[in-house]
Amino acid sequence: MPKFRHEFKYFSPEMVLSAIEQRIGALLCLDKNTGEAGEYAIRSIYFDDIYDTCFLENENGTDPREKFRIRIYNCSKERITLELKQKINGMCLKTSCPVPLKTLEQIMAGQIPDFTAQTPYLLKKLISQMHFRALRPVVIVAYERVPFVYPDGNVRVTFDRNLRSSSNIEDFFNPQAAFRSVLSVGTNMMEVKFDEFLPDFINEACQTSLLQWTSFSKFYLCRKFDIHGMA
Repeated sequence: MPKFRHEFKYFSPEMVLSAIEQRIGALLCLDKNTGEAGEYAIRSIYFDDIYDTCFLENENGTDPREKFRIRIYNCSKERITLELKQKINGMCLKTSCPVPLKTLEQIMAGQIPDFTAQTPYLLKKLISQMHFRALRPVVIVAYERVPFVYPDGNVRVTFDRNLRSSSNIEDFFNPQAAFRSVLSVGTNMMEVKFDEFLPDFINEACQTSLLQWTSFSKFYLCRKFDIHGMA
């Protein structure tokens, strides 16, 4: 059963981020999905309506709010996941379901897929909002992630680098796709996520005055290119 979680995001100079990563790596285990590489590449298609509602809600700090995304790993078609992220009273809730490749290809081609009684509820909700709210895919968000986990508190500390975006939705699976960098050179991101509590030793390992907390999501940062023409 999905649970509401705390999520905190920080910008950091790479030198500082690498030092924190070394500390966390000595205390926590890597996520088992990283494999031998110790990281994985994430790409997500985010949706918004014709009024840019999701973008503006993030910009204005609207609570509650929600947004849809479809995510893949390492440009693979083997695991395609639809996720709905909701923020309520400052807490985050993520629900998800698998997406058939054919359905995603229709969405990438600008079509609205059909659904049946067997279609997962979350996918039905997305398709319904594509009909009634004119939701559409608007941006690809891509980055490389090194994720560490700790069972007590269901903690995840992730180090995300090379954040970049593209509005060419058809390039979602293309390993050679052209992207534009989003953050300043030498700046990357750390995220800390947990359920009821964050163990003190993890909190202490993440502390430095050079981290810059941000309320803005990667989706928001990437969409600023399209809407405001700025990084």
